[in-house]
Amino acid sequence: MIPFASQRGGGQDLATHLMNAHDNEQIELFQVRGAVARDLHGAFAEWEALATALTRCRQYLCSLSINPDELQGRLTREQYVDYIERAETMLGLSGQPRAVIFHIKADERGRMREHCHVVWSRIDVDQGKAVPLSFFKEKMMTVTREFARDHRLVLPPGYDRQADELRRNRQLSGYDCIKQKETGISHEDRMAAVTDAWRRSDSGRAFVNALADLGYIFARGRNKTRVVLVDVYGHTTALTRLIDDPSVRARHVRDFLGAEYAPENLPSVEDAQALAAQRRKLVEAFESDRCDGEQPDGPVRQQTTRREEAEAQAALLRRQQHDERVQLAAVHKSERQALKESYMAAQRRIRLARARRRPRGLAAFLGRVSGVALIIRKIQRHRDRRRYRAFLLVRHAIRQRQQQEYDALTARHELQSADVQRRLRALDKVEQRERDSLAQAARRERRHRINKRHTHMPAFAIAPGQAARADMPSGRYEDSALACELAAAAALLKHGKPHMSLSGAFARVSGSEDGDDDSGESGSRDLAAQWKRPRRPHPRKRLCREFDRSASGDQDEGEAGGSRSEGPKPSPGPKPPRRRRKKRPPREEKLSAKRSSAAPDERKTDEDQARQKKRKRRPRRDFDPGM
Repeated sequence: MIPFASQRGGGQDLATHLMNAHDNEQIELFQVRGAVARDLHGAFAEWEALATALTRCRQYLCSLSINPDELQGRLTREQYVDYIERAETMLGLSGQPRAVIFHIKADERGRMREHCHVVWSRIDVDQGKAVPLSFFKEKMMTVTREFARDHRLVLPPGYDRQADELRRNRQLSGYDCIKQKETGISHEDRMAAVTDAWRRSDSGRAFVNALADLGYIFARGRNKTRVVLVDVYGHTTALTRLIDDPSVRARHVRDFLGAEYAPENLPSVEDAQALAAQRRKLVEAFESDRCDGEQPDGPVRQQTTRREEAEAQAALLRRQQHDERVQLAAVHKSERQALKESYMAAQRRIRLARARRRPRGLAAFLGRVSGVALIIRKIQRHRDRRRYRAFLLVRHAIRQRQQQEYDALTARHELQSADVQRRLRALDKVEQRERDSLAQAARRERRHRINKRHTHMPAFAIAPGQAARADMPSGRYEDSALACELAAAAALLKHGKPHMSLSGAFARVSGSEDGDDDSGESGSRDLAAQWKRPRRPHPRKRLCREFDRSASGDQDEGEAGGSRSEGPKPSPGPKPPRRRRKKRPPREEKLSAKRSSAAPDERKTDEDQARQKKRKRRPRRDFDPGM
């Protein structure tokens, strides 16, 4: 049994990963505790909201994956729950919200393997803080040892406390696992191939060529002192890590490669990855032409079926909500109608009773004469008004209750619709992740087929004429005349697009081949002069020149009697030196000098000067377009 625990954020991405049906043959959402939503996206969104509202914790989740050994028998659900409870108690997460998911997927050998994922929320709502996870790796190792002892399981050798065993059974990094998964070449195979090339090579060039045949190119590390290897697929690995010899250090590798392949003469990692992308594009294009290009339609059918089921549930929910609204409206209408009918029936009954008890003949006359009839009518009207006010109060109470019921139903429908929309958005994320996984699987399968036809990987052979080579130092041609000429042309290219003379260029090339020592420098000067952009005069100077030219033309015409001279115009003589204008002193200095030179009685105060300046200021005239 091997557990992997970590604290992390990004709940939505984790939920999408856990619900990815392409990478897992079967997904079972076993338990969701401490959340209103019954799916992972909704539960993780609730826990993220609590973390944002109560704390500043960014890694608000604790994720644990449990991978038992299938050769010792598959664990039961009770055993999984026992291990989860022990880990929860040891990590201090007892009573925290959690989600348990079971996955069944095929391993590298094609066997179906079951594993479990447990995700806890670290936010303690009562205390308003996150539960700290200190030394969680040591705690998980303790829990695993106790669980294996109680259930009589055999642990892998990495759980031994011996240092040499831990060093020998050291796990690969995540980047190494990605390289192994994408290329199908394990880290041990890479080490064996590079170590064999190291031992068989007698020089640095032979070592470089041997690794190029295996699909590697040398590059300069990001610290600019180490030599790294970039394979055809763009993965980077330090060279010393792939040589299975503890005595080989970085300085030994530099001494063996020599000055020709020193780190400063090698391409950078980005350049090497660009070359690898070019080579990989050619190889994969050839492979895609060979294969049929058929894509498996099983995941597409599964996504279509799942999407249809989700949309059918959404449509069913909409119909149910419509029926509930119609039913509630009918109930409310019947209640209001029943109240109105009861009030009207009571009024009719009272009026009939009054009509039967109404006096007739002499009693009616005496009632009108004595005023008893008037008093009776006022009493009856007062009682009618009281009954009507009671009816209005009851009707208002019923309307308020019905409005509350309608609001509650509307809010419930909105929550249900939001939940359905959230599920559809989560389904979109899951489908996108599944499509990405499908594309990665196809690319991985294609690369596996490519590697099977080669010894290790496709050879890193670069066609002649490309910009760089893996076995060519970058500073070999830095002092050549051609490099200088190209550099000058590239620098002048930023200022304009001149006219190129092909005959002059061929003449310079032919002259350089005849053995002229200064042809490179002269060619670069000529090219620079040819690519030089002419300076444009200032607009004011250009106008002045045109005015002088027109004036001189008028003078020549007057002297020639109106006849135009056909000879060439004389070139203007040298211009006289331009006189520099003296710099004017600031206004404050002029005012201070003027004040100091004037008599004391003639000096003006600042207020007088401001008043005089205001008096001299002319009123502004607005522009009238009709003038």
